[in-house]
Amino acid sequence: MASHDEKAKKHVVIYAPPAMFSHLVPLVELGKLVAAHGLEVTVVLGGLTEDDAATVSWAEGTATAHPAGLSFHRLPHVPRPRDVSAHDYVAQTFALARASNSSLRDFLRAASPSRASALVLDFYCGSAVDVGAELGIPTYFFYTSSISGQAGLLYYPVVHETKTPRLRDHGVDHVQVPGNPPIPAYDLPEENADSQGNSLFLALGEQMCKSHGLIVNSFRSLEPRAADAIVNGLCTPPGRRTPPLHCIGPLLKSEEASANRLHECLDWLDVQPEASVVFLCFGTLGRFSVEQTRQVARGLERSGQRFLWVVRRPPGEDDMQKPADPDLDALLPYGFLARTKGKGLVVKSWAPQREVLAHAAVGGFVTHCGWNSALEAIMGGVPMLAWPMYAEQRMNKVFLVEGLQLAVAVEGYNKEMVGDEEVATKVRWLMESDGGRELRERARVAMRRAKEALSDDGESRTSLLELVEQWKS
Repeated sequence: MASHDEKAKKHVVIYAPPAMFSHLVPLVELGKLVAAHGLEVTVVLGGLTEDDAATVSWAEGTATAHPAGLSFHRLPHVPRPRDVSAHDYVAQTFALARASNSSLRDFLRAASPSRASALVLDFYCGSAVDVGAELGIPTYFFYTSSISGQAGLLYYPVVHETKTPRLRDHGVDHVQVPGNPPIPAYDLPEENADSQGNSLFLALGEQMCKSHGLIVNSFRSLEPRAADAIVNGLCTPPGRRTPPLHCIGPLLKSEEASANRLHECLDWLDVQPEASVVFLCFGTLGRFSVEQTRQVARGLERSGQRFLWVVRRPPGEDDMQKPADPDLDALLPYGFLARTKGKGLVVKSWAPQREVLAHAAVGGFVTHCGWNSALEAIMGGVPMLAWPMYAEQRMNKVFLVEGLQLAVAVEGYNKEMVGDEEVATKVRWLMESDGGRELRERARVAMRRAKEALSDDGESRTSLLELVEQWKS
């Protein structure tokens, strides 16, 4: 009887893009949740090249740590496309994922499509929606960013018709997406400003409308206007159906308390007053020039506030995927570390961000506006200073500042340099002013709503269980 149950176990396949940890982490967390409800889950890594050893190593380690019901499968390596610029990371990722579709088809056939309840795609893998349709497997998209961003993707064909993306360089016009605050044209992602990027995101909108559902890493009570706009069909171009929306977030990387608790910064935070420290961290790829780093340092010193700052090596000839640790003495202003000792702590390259943002001593977060980081701040009840740097982060800045009112923008993020006076002024405002205290209170309200959404009867847990029941039946 046990073997019959195992044989009948339904199978969910999650198709992840190559070498994108900001997407891979929430995709794997989704897989863990689904597996915990009795489904067999395979995370398929596609579009891998010979250079993606770090992704494979991370996946193998994750599979070892969480073996029950969750497995990983690597599709064969593919060559980098010659017809796409090596500097166009977004177009490269779309093309690499598309190049693995035939191998994905072979894997799904070999894995018995009759047991496959669902194929869940990251948006970079959107072209695989046709593979799911060919094999008769219900196909879903998992959007690893906000509901507001999902609304924008669905609405993109309408925006494209107005030629609005071309106005981005003028810096005066706005895009109005249903359910969202107006988005300045200069805050649209870089890839939306060229013809190749336009074609990729136009195709993506169509692929999403072909799917059986849209799964989003956010919670409805955080972004109700955007969610309502999607559900009511306001974001979908005329003639296209709107797939069901499933908001199941926040999905965050699992805590690794035993290892992360050894980090020096947590011991340092333990002896700081409550809500007194501003934390600065800018994502895996967030790296400043030498001069910008020094401007931040001078600003922090002038602010007079306690700070915890993750500093990475400036861009250069070193490996962008794994740059060496910075030489702090050479990089920071002379005497900075000595003058700020006790009041500030500079950490090289990495810190356990989720644990830091959950610490009672942290009262503010200067962030690049990556969605995973924003969710970790929301779960920690920490207000943000928004300093977007690349990809969709400028749009996230708009959502966080204008829509959710959980952040204030650092002026000059879209210019060549943010000066030390701006850093000092904004950090002081966040940590000392009445406006900063109001922002902190809104962040704590958002934290309570997030925890309610993830509770047993909460909106996100209920939405996930509805999906699981669909896939089981």
